[in-house]
Amino acid sequence: MNRPERTTPAPISRRSILAGGLAAGALGFRGADACATGRREAERPADSESPFLIGLNTSTIRGQNLGIVKEIEVAAAAGFQGMEPWMDGLRKYEAEGGTLEDLGKRFRDAGIRVESAIDFFEWVVDDDARRRKGLEDARRSMEIVRKIGGLRIACPPAGATDAPLPPLKVAERYRSLLEIGDAIGVVPQAEVWGFSKTLGRLGEAAEVAIETGHPRACILPDVFHLFKGGSSLAGIRLLSPEAIHVFHVNDYPAQPAREKLNDGDRIYPGDGIAPYKTLLRDLRAGGFRVMLSLELFNRELWKQDPLTVAKTGAEKLRALVRASES
Repeated sequence: MNRPERTTPAPISRRSILAGGLAAGALGFRGADACATGRREAERPADSESPFLIGLNTSTIRGQNLGIVKEIEVAAAAGFQGMEPWMDGLRKYEAEGGTLEDLGKRFRDAGIRVESAIDFFEWVVDDDARRRKGLEDARRSMEIVRKIGGLRIACPPAGATDAPLPPLKVAERYRSLLEIGDAIGVVPQAEVWGFSKTLGRLGEAAEVAIETGHPRACILPDVFHLFKGGSSLAGIRLLSPEAIHVFHVNDYPAQPAREKLNDGDRIYPGDGIAPYKTLLRDLRAGGFRVMLSLELFNRELWKQDPLTVAKTGAEKLRALVRASES
């Protein structure tokens, strides 16, 4: 998250964007009926033999400022089967007079599954007041996700990135979040942020999920963040299929060095040096069924036609999936 005549970009991250604007568990393609709401499993992917659903995280075309309705249209036209909308886009739609139920119908009519959504509530910070507010923010966000028919929500360690927190304390706080999700019918996913000193590595996220003791605890990994945080993708082999249901996909170039990479350096999957063939083979061999969610923050792509960007991303993901089959 290619570029003509690269110059050194200003650092870009989810945090800067917002400023400017293994335990068994979470619901998989086969497990939506385990949800507290008792919902039955949603439709299977078009290719029922594939363990991968191709999804669009709306960060990829966020810079074009399309609005969620147009983003759904673009995703469908590009052939995506799932989406990860950002919560601010959903709130904006509602604030401008749209109803969440109608928005959910738009997703369904487009053949798009809302496997997850992106938000940044402060659920794990040490400050009690901020954490209480973070949990209330999480509750409201999950209610929105539920109303549009969504299954999960990303839970990165927002606000707690500069100093490490004890894993058991993080696990206790993650369990509180999971219990809120139980009541609503949406599963929060512990998201790995490679630049963070809390949940910055795959092993840390796995420990936290395990130590919750909660049946729907799960991890949201990201190819870029795993590399940024120093985690090997080979660690995926040690997890069960219930540990991961959404995987953020992107790629990174050989330069700059890992320590200097920022979110704006993300490029299309397959255009960099990430070991995708091995990763997808490992996921397939391990029995995982995941949405591969294209999550880029590339300013050069934000200047381009959004449908072209989306189609290119979808085609590159499908090519990687095909290559992993051989």
